[in-house]
Amino acid sequence: MMVKQHMLFTLYSICGIVLKDIIAVSGAQSQFPIVQNMTVTEGGIANLTCRVEHNDNTSLQWSNPAQQTLFFGDKKALRDNRIELVRATSQELTISISEVTLADEGMYTCSLFTMPVKTAKAFLTVLGVPKKPEINGLTKPVMEGDQITLTCVTSGSKPAADVRWFKNEREIKGAKEVNASGKTFTVKSSLQLQVNRRDDGVAYTCRVDHVALTATHEETTRVLEVHYAPYVEIKHSIPAPLEGQYLKLECVPHGNPSPDPVLWTKDGGELPDLDRVMVEGRELTFMALNKTDNGTYRCEATNHLGTSHAEYKLVVKDPNALPSLPDHALIGGIVAVVVFATLCLIIVLGRYLARHKGTYLTNEAKGADDAPDADTAIINADGNHAHAEEKKEYFI
Repeated sequence: MMVKQHMLFTLYSICGIVLKDIIAVSGAQSQFPIVQNMTVTEGGIANLTCRVEHNDNTSLQWSNPAQQTLFFGDKKALRDNRIELVRATSQELTISISEVTLADEGMYTCSLFTMPVKTAKAFLTVLGVPKKPEINGLTKPVMEGDQITLTCVTSGSKPAADVRWFKNEREIKGAKEVNASGKTFTVKSSLQLQVNRRDDGVAYTCRVDHVALTATHEETTRVLEVHYAPYVEIKHSIPAPLEGQYLKLECVPHGNPSPDPVLWTKDGGELPDLDRVMVEGRELTFMALNKTDNGTYRCEATNHLGTSHAEYKLVVKDPNALPSLPDHALIGGIVAVVVFATLCLIIVLGRYLARHKGTYLTNEAKGADDAPDADTAIINADGNHAHAEEKKEYFI
């Protein structure tokens, strides 16, 4: 009996030890650290958090990609003023890394010191911020007809930045080139331009878009200054000048550099009667027109690239005279009269022919009974008509 009881006690003891080991193993298996990958912009702050659901006061530890211990529990192990403790409990260890650089990128390890040690890894991705773009290849001024190449360059981006060109806010396509430099990229985009006078004052903008630039974008703008030879136009204040009227002629030169001053002449010579005709800057003013002002007025503008001119033919008319018809109006009137006369002639001739044709048919019918042909019928008809007149006179 004593032997049997001893055997039962031994069995219970063994079972208890096994059950305790099973519970211990089960608890250990539930103590796995939980971490998350993180992406941060260069210069920002990275918060690394490690958690466990169940912990029996076992210590947590963070290590960097070089396997250097950063924090063991709440104890700092690495001398780096950028790394600080945020929270340390039995179930969480959170640290922060400020002023993050590209060198901080890599795999960070959280360790739970059980038997055996359990670990979890979180990858820290650092985004390289692209530098403000630079536009090269632009000289001031550019001459009309020149061919230039504008190049926009931005460096330090990770991943590679997107570079776009705009011409006065309208997007245009450039030739893109990407080069790697360590962990970052240098992106270059080029534009080839055949410059003309329409490019003067045009703004070319290079814009950089990147995932690290969440709220805005980096851009640089350059405005083209194009020098070109002048061209001239003359504007007049009234379309048909009359005697006594006020007339202003404005010379409008277009060119860069601006052609100034301009030169006014009349019929190839100097302006006459300067008491009535005033020149103020680019304007030529007639206070009261008369027919002596008739002539061809010329405005000439010059810059260092060339000379251009425009002409205005002034014809002053008498306000009391009837307006003369132009040649084409006179010709049109003559043609209309001829057509009208021709139509009237056709109508009269038609009426005449129709009347005589009716008479012919009537006379032919009167003498057709006994006549062998139409001529005889007409003669007979005329004879009958004569007899009829005679009879009529006889009865009267």
